[in-house]
Amino acid sequence: MLRLMNTLSGTLENFEPMDGTTVRMYTCGPTVYNYVHIGNLRTYIYEDVLRRHLLSKGWKLVHVMNITDIDDKIIKRSIELGVDLRSFTAPYTAAFFEDCATIRIQRPDIVTPATEHIPEMIAIVEKLLEGGYAYRESDSIYFRISRFPTYGRLSRLDKRELKIGARIDADEYEKEEPSDFVLWKAPKDEREPRWEAPFGAGRPGWHLECSAMAMKYLGATLDIHCGAVDNIFPHHDNEIAQSEAATHKPFVRFWLHGEHLLVEGEKMAKSKGNFFTLKDLIERGHDPLAIRYLLISIPYRKQLNFTFDSLAAAGAALDRIKDFFFRLGAAKLTPGSNPGLALLIAGAREQFEAGLDDDLNTAEALAAIFKLIRESNIALTDGLMREDDRAEILKWFELVEERLAILPPMEHRVRDDGEDGEINSLIERRNEARRNREFAMSDQIRQELLDRGIVIEDTREGTRWRRK
Repeated sequence: MLRLMNTLSGTLENFEPMDGTTVRMYTCGPTVYNYVHIGNLRTYIYEDVLRRHLLSKGWKLVHVMNITDIDDKIIKRSIELGVDLRSFTAPYTAAFFEDCATIRIQRPDIVTPATEHIPEMIAIVEKLLEGGYAYRESDSIYFRISRFPTYGRLSRLDKRELKIGARIDADEYEKEEPSDFVLWKAPKDEREPRWEAPFGAGRPGWHLECSAMAMKYLGATLDIHCGAVDNIFPHHDNEIAQSEAATHKPFVRFWLHGEHLLVEGEKMAKSKGNFFTLKDLIERGHDPLAIRYLLISIPYRKQLNFTFDSLAAAGAALDRIKDFFFRLGAAKLTPGSNPGLALLIAGAREQFEAGLDDDLNTAEALAAIFKLIRESNIALTDGLMREDDRAEILKWFELVEERLAILPPMEHRVRDDGEDGEINSLIERRNEARRNREFAMSDQIRQELLDRGIVIEDTREGTRWRRK
């Protein structure tokens, strides 16, 4: 049984879809006024692992992600540059999905730009005005939180902190003040984009956007809503209030929130020089797959400290997997299977599934992988592995890739002796040097091969090689 930590209840709960067949999941997407950083990517990656694991259960999945392509920052920057919203946001939206593809994040089933769903937002505001949950002030429309007694239950807000009528007009609160929040903002500058509505021209507030898009595609009640911990208040508290006031139904059954990412023990900030995008790290020579590996190595609800030492360790872990596959593919095995290895493979499967079922404990899932690699390497050294064992291991690693998407490209075929005469000639010279105990020459040739991107391994069946 899959168990997830529900922020709403504060407890681990057994999860299955409300209708028993289809998971309705909404994830907060990027605000496209800049490039996403690695802290953002950690959130999108845990959501990607969740998506993959939900599908493994045999359920259908409808996964919706919003693109916030209008807010105060976007408007300010587009006006400064003298371009329309679409021209300003399109490059950042494209860059986001390029990053996702590079780091193996699957695209959601439905991607919803806010500016394409204004009618749905207007309809919600009309319902809230009719029900007395919203009011007009200075041509803007605000949500009246005094009408919603359970406001703040997601963040466990102390109701004594409520400041009735202290209106908040910004898309993001400068202070954590639970005050009436804006649903529809009247323009303050003639250059601001605006849409006509029965209650006056303007544009939607950030919180309203997500409610409208989520409910359009997933219905009044969602199974899962994901985001980062900094979304809990005020964004998700506000989503709950306006959605449930409009529909009088529970908005979300399970709320999931990922923890922050630190860089070298500090909060990421451009002023500190520790603010990194995926492109920044790739240009420094780091493998995107190692970045993904590092970002899932710590379970999503635990704070992750990103360091370049830990990134190097992630790369080394991937090399260990790749070396294992090279050795596994090169080994000459006899037919049949080893009952002991069959038990080890079954145990790895069980540990892997149990880890992911335990609120996406990716650390436990990774531990299962390396335990199997360690035991399999021993079996290869001792000559105990058989053909069927290798096939079962390869089959299981296909499942691992489906869930975690961390496996480096593998070369399962063994190269023939005549495939590359020059490399084989160098390998033979090295082997001759080893037989003559000319170890300095042997090491020199190994390094020459490595410089050319050729990795060699001495096995029971002879020296094998592969390209890095």
